[in-house]
Amino acid sequence: MARSFDTIVVTGGAGFIGSNLIRYLFEKAGYRGRIVNLDALTYAGNPESLADIAAKYGQEGEGRYFFVKADIRDRASVERVFADYRPDAVCHLAAESHVDRSILGPEAFVTTNVIGTFTLLDVAKEAWKGRGEGETLFHHVSTDEVYGSLGETGYFTEETPYDPRSPYSASKAGSDHLVMAYHHTYGLPVTLSNCSNNYGPYQFPEKLIPLMILNMLEGKPLPVYGDGRNIRDWLYVEDHNAAVWTIMQRGESGRSYNIGGENEWENIRLLGRLIEIVAKEAGLDAGELRSRITYVKDRPGHDRRYAIDCSRLKRELGWAQAHSFDEGLAETVRWYLAHKDWCARVRSGEYRRWVETNYERR
Repeated sequence: MARSFDTIVVTGGAGFIGSNLIRYLFEKAGYRGRIVNLDALTYAGNPESLADIAAKYGQEGEGRYFFVKADIRDRASVERVFADYRPDAVCHLAAESHVDRSILGPEAFVTTNVIGTFTLLDVAKEAWKGRGEGETLFHHVSTDEVYGSLGETGYFTEETPYDPRSPYSASKAGSDHLVMAYHHTYGLPVTLSNCSNNYGPYQFPEKLIPLMILNMLEGKPLPVYGDGRNIRDWLYVEDHNAAVWTIMQRGESGRSYNIGGENEWENIRLLGRLIEIVAKEAGLDAGELRSRITYVKDRPGHDRRYAIDCSRLKRELGWAQAHSFDEGLAETVRWYLAHKDWCARVRSGEYRRWVETNYERR
C-alpha cells in the first residue's frame, strides 16, 4: 500500500534538485499536503526559483507551502520546525555538493553533509518516537559518487562497495551510513536513493551543462578537464524527482535504490551534442562554438566513469525515465535561453540581495 503524507519537510528545497522537486510535487504529482522548505540559503540556495510556487501555494495562496530559513546543523532550529509543523516525512536534499569546492574547502562538506544529516536523523527519531513505521519516513537523497570510479565496463548496483574519492563523495558516504545506521539501530523508517548526474532548469551555472550553455551564449571559452573522456550517466531532474516520489510512496523501509539515466556520455561528446542544440536554438555557428573548446588541467581525484544500474527501481517500483537525452537537453537549453535574467542575477550575486530583502531583513 502506498504511503501518504500530510506534511513533508524538504531540506535544501531552494537548491537545484530541491526546487524542482517542490515544483514537481505541487504541479505534476498531485500532492495535496503541505511542504516545508527548510534551507540555509547558502550560495546555491535561491528561493527566487520558487517565487511563483510561493505565490500560488504559500500563506497568501493555498496555505500549503512554507519556507523556513535554517541550518540543518542547528539542532534547535530543526527541533522548532518539527514542533511547529509536525511533519510525517522528510526528504533530505540539503548538502554541499560541488566536487571542486570540496577539494578547496572540505570542512563545510563534512559539517553539513555528515553533522547536518546526523542532526536531522536524531531530531526525527525523537519527534517520531512511538509512531508507527508506516506513518513516517526519512528519505535521503545521495549520489553515485559514493561508489568511486568504474573502468570501461560494469555498473554501480545497490550492492557495490563504497569507495569515495573526493571530500564531497566521502561526506555523502558518511551520511548514507548514518541513515542506514539509524534504521537498523533505532528502527527509524528510512529510504535512500543514489542518483547519477542531474541536469535541467534552475541548475547553478557552476555545473557543467549550464556553464557550457552560458559560455556559448557569451562568447567565452568552453573548458574541458583533462582529455574530455570522463564518462557520466545523465539524468533529467524531473525524472529523478519522479523516482524520489515513487520511492517515498512505495519503497521498502531500510532499502536503497539507484536512480540513473541509463545514458552514458563522455564529457567531450556531451559538449559536442550541446553545441549542436545551442547553435540551433540560439542561431549561432556550431563551428565557431567548437573552436572555443579548451582543454584544461584535470582536477584532482577526477573519477573516470560512472554508470548506474537502476533495474531494482524499475523492477520493484515500476519507475522509468520519461525524457530522452535529446529532449531533456533541448528543454534545458530553451529554459536557459528564456531565463537569462535569472542566470545574470545568479552570476552577478544579485540574487543574494533578493534573498536578503525577502528573508534576512525581516
